[in-house]
Amino acid sequence: MPKQTKKSPPPSSRDSEVRLLVWLATCVSILSFLFYFQSHEFMLYGDAVAHINIARRVFDSKTPGLLQLGTVWLPLPHLLIIPFVISMDMWRRGVGGSIPSLFAYVFAVIGIFRLVRTTLSRDAAPDAAARIAAWAAAMIFAANPNLIYMQTTAMGESLYLAFFIWSVAYFSEYVRGDARALNKCGFCLAAACLTRYDGWFLAAVIGASAIILSFLRRKNAAQSPSSNPQAPNVPTLAKFLLIAAAAPILWLAYNGIVYRNPLEFENGPYSAKAIEARTQASGQPGHPGSGNLVVAGLYFLKSGEANVAENQWLQRGWILLAVAAAAAATFMRKLFPFTTWPLLFLLVPLPFYALSVAYGGVPIFVPAFWPFTHYNVRYGLQLLPAFAAAFGVLVYIVIQIGSWRRRTSFIAILGLLAFVTVSYAFVWQAGPTCLEEAQINMRTRNQLEARLAEWLEKLPGNSTVLMYLGDHVGAVQQAGIPLSHVINEGNHRVWKQPVDPDGLWEQALANPARYADYVVAFDGDPVWSAVHDLHLSELVEIHVTGQSGAVLYQAR
Repeated sequence: MPKQTKKSPPPSSRDSEVRLLVWLATCVSILSFLFYFQSHEFMLYGDAVAHINIARRVFDSKTPGLLQLGTVWLPLPHLLIIPFVISMDMWRRGVGGSIPSLFAYVFAVIGIFRLVRTTLSRDAAPDAAARIAAWAAAMIFAANPNLIYMQTTAMGESLYLAFFIWSVAYFSEYVRGDARALNKCGFCLAAACLTRYDGWFLAAVIGASAIILSFLRRKNAAQSPSSNPQAPNVPTLAKFLLIAAAAPILWLAYNGIVYRNPLEFENGPYSAKAIEARTQASGQPGHPGSGNLVVAGLYFLKSGEANVAENQWLQRGWILLAVAAAAAATFMRKLFPFTTWPLLFLLVPLPFYALSVAYGGVPIFVPAFWPFTHYNVRYGLQLLPAFAAAFGVLVYIVIQIGSWRRRTSFIAILGLLAFVTVSYAFVWQAGPTCLEEAQINMRTRNQLEARLAEWLEKLPGNSTVLMYLGDHVGAVQQAGIPLSHVINEGNHRVWKQPVDPDGLWEQALANPARYADYVVAFDGDPVWSAVHDLHLSELVEIHVTGQSGAVLYQAR
């Protein structure tokens, strides 16, 4: 008899839903990237330019290596960008820096869908109400104009959101009884901790919750041996905590070994605190919310509102919807399974940023509050998962209270969708606030870099340039000059303290003509201080309003 082949089981409807969502999110991601690429708006942020160049200099530098990752910014985004900026063309155009963000956006959309569906399901197989609520939350999250813009850039917002959401999703599955999900949660937390410092706070909160939950389960198991789910054994819990803590420990060790200060990223010369201290020393006032936890929290909350709505009444409507969802989940417990409570972790950004603004030197400026401008408004995107989940919870309540076929339920859900549609329509009409932030703060800087790049392109291809890259590395990138042809502050050996007279950077500053063919100096930077009395041959002087003047010299 011929051997019969075993047929694979038909795919479940849940798998079909995820595949459909992947295709939809991928289409949104790619089409939006093509739009912003065509309009030359995906590389407006100075931080985005810095990220792709940090990644590039790991292998393209006069002193290549992992130490080029520096401090302050965590390393994972740069490590993920490296494979995509090996190509000179992808680096020069900036495309390579966007690719990890595009992938992260798709994973974040899937994560919010899975999180809401899992937490609202009473059984292993999600019911119709949980699935519809999950779709609603995923669509609200995926369609946000500011997230759509940010995921086209080399910024870390979409990457962190993906790790953030999946950490909470896996922890919610652990709460439901899947012990294996705890280790997955630990790996996501470790990745989040290597992406943004928000992840450190998140890891501490979830880690403490895991310990408390394990204790309570052991106590319940002792009283009712047949209770389910069982608490993880000590080695499993310890493994989870070790995985989650490994990333912060690694970063502290790296800073301690290389910079002789484990907290270099926190109190070093490039930290937010040091920048704020220099700002105040120059006579400027501190940022709003400094030293005031309540005001700091209000500024962050307002930045969250600005990322979901333009009109102040619509912004308040989002807050009311979130409060209504929280109140309903608290007082209508019979409608919800016990496993709904992990959604509260989506609010962790609120205390973290309140503390960061109040005591960490992190400024947030929003158009609605003094000084009525944009700065770090994009941080408010960290509240988008909470807004999306709250919307899903409200849809779930409407379905649970009345049958899905009832006209009142249908009208109520249409009303919620109409509210979101109007909110996002106003945002698109005015322009995403994250895009506006980049346009306002980086316009003159980008103009200066573009004009300087025109001159740098004219230099001989084998030239060596001495230049401080900390502020205007984009000019070198646009000109297509390999970073291995540029002597810069990244060639300073930071482990040689307090000074390193034998370092390449220091020697080039002491004798530019010996080490470089050309010199680029910006008014007030270290190169300017080193060469302004040397009477080098000046080729061009560039001035842009609001930026330090730049001078291109021929050194030899």
